Amino acid sequence: MTTMRKTIISLLFALSGAAGVAHADTLAMQDNAPDRYVVVKGDTLWGISGHFLKQPWRWPEIWNLNREQIKNPHWIYPGDVVVLDRSGATPRLKLLKNERAGSNGEVKLSPRIRASDLDNDAVPSIPLTSIQPFLNKPLVVEENELLTAPRVAAGPDDRVVFAVGDKIYAVNMPDPKVGDVYQAFRPAQPLFDPKDPDHKRVIGHEVTYLGDVVVEKPGQVVTLRVKTSKEEIGIGARLVKANEAQYLNYAPHAPDRDVHGLVVSAYGSVAEAGPMTTLVINLGAGDGMDVGTVLATWKAGRPIKKESSNEPDLFTPNERTGNLFIYRVFPHFSYGLLLDSTEPVNVADEVTNP
Repeated sequence: MTTMRKTIISLLFALSGAAGVAHADTLAMQDNAPDRYVVVKGDTLWGISGHFLKQPWRWPEIWNLNREQIKNPHWIYPGDVVVLDRSGATPRLKLLKNERAGSNGEVKLSPRIRASDLDNDAVPSIPLTSIQPFLNKPLVVEENELLTAPRVAAGPDDRVVFAVGDKIYAVNMPDPKVGDVYQAFRPAQPLFDPKDPDHKRVIGHEVTYLGDVVVEKPGQVVTLRVKTSKEEIGIGARLVKANEAQYLNYAPHAPDRDVHGLVVSAYGSVAEAGPMTTLVINLGAGDGMDVGTVLATWKAGRPIKKESSNEPDLFTPNERTGNLFIYRVFPHFSYGLLLDSTEPVNVADEVTNP
């Protein structure tokens, strides 16, 4: 079996998925797709692909890359030239490298798989600035995590709120070590699974990030110092160990199975979410979500007003409103960035395969 044939088979398998979610339709090119595009600082792979494709998330297909090859695609930089090759049966994109090219300027794409922060000037899949605040800070926490989280129990005096530089004491902290950094947060409202008809099943709790604290002296009662403070940290605040922000720059792909979920909340508790808003959905790792999964958002049909009781219940068709790029995954929910939308997205709107 030739290398090219192996690549084609791998590509088809990655795109079809184990549950038979296939993309047999032809890639739809933009009517005014350019012959070439020069990459500039601030570009994203999604945006670059939008110059060529009507469905930007399908760019791995036009690059002819399989799922493993497109993880962490640190291989496009400002100054590179993306060329649309129309010579074959299907259009393909090629890359002319700026200052790193060979004698003819063209390179073979061999993306490296790396689990690291996005570095240098490599072009990210989606706008990094839109998701940076949520990569290592809690927005929603699991029910069990909230119940077992360490808590701020006291200060050095009778005060109940603390700011930068203050000493505080915490309990229920497992295996603390000097220098460990914890994030303080205040629990807000519970998030109920919209799929539960009784609206009683809690899938997580919205939280407000307050600041960072650092361990100074371990013990049954741990001594900490407030390192940074976005808001005042009060008695009863919960703590979660800080992790280094790590953005896995996966390229977009459809789920490997048929999925159907709902929007649980929008960052900032906005009633109507627009582009570049982080949404929380009630699908997590157990539902097949991973970083880079793309979902379609849908507005549910509205009931048709009846003129008589004899008329059947009818609804307007569901309407597709946008594309959601999943960038952080938890067991029972995920964070996704709404990259584009034709109308506002609301809580309880549907998300499905694109």
